[in-house]
Amino acid sequence: MVTSRWTASSAPSAAAMRRRGPVLERAILDAALDQLSTVGWNGLTMEGVAAGAQTGKAAVYRRWPSKEDLVVDALQAGLPKLDSIPDHGSVREDLLELCRQIREGMYSRPGFALRSVLHECDTFTAERFHAVIVEGVIEPSVQVIKEVVRRGIERGEVRPDAANSSVYDVIPAMMMYRSKVCGSEWVEVDLVEMIDQVVVPLVRRHAD
Repeated sequence: MVTSRWTASSAPSAAAMRRRGPVLERAILDAALDQLSTVGWNGLTMEGVAAGAQTGKAAVYRRWPSKEDLVVDALQAGLPKLDSIPDHGSVREDLLELCRQIREGMYSRPGFALRSVLHECDTFTAERFHAVIVEGVIEPSVQVIKEVVRRGIERGEVRPDAANSSVYDVIPAMMMYRSKVCGSEWVEVDLVEMIDQVVVPLVRRHAD
């Protein structure tokens, strides 16, 4: 008689078997971010995501018909939220705090995942993630920069005509450029240099 080698340890965990709906979807999205952070876009597979989420491949494909669809949702769900910056009484300090929060987001697991997509995808595939970048990274950053500039204008630090789209775009553009094109990181001294040498001189109110 052949004895089965199946054991309890080879079966899905009870918790995994019970998961349904949003709980299972969250586990799959988390597994996708883990895959992107460790093996990158090119190494990510639906099978690997299913294994990481302790579910079947069919459960993944039932919700996301393609790798691109899954990654878009994983990034949208996982990217840190940038809501506001406390008023430090100084436009310089406010902007530095903003840059630190952006950098923290870039170094987070979803941030690493997004960068792996940007670095590894071909141009056509990368277009699928344009809205994720704009809605999840660029627009929230610009909204906070607008608030910081507005407060600076009210304090008399910032000239009124600095409230324009070109000024708002400087920080996100520089940070994305160095990360995407140059492949380098933003350390504290780089943030200070950008704010002190570029942004503050750009917005500072000139003496009458």
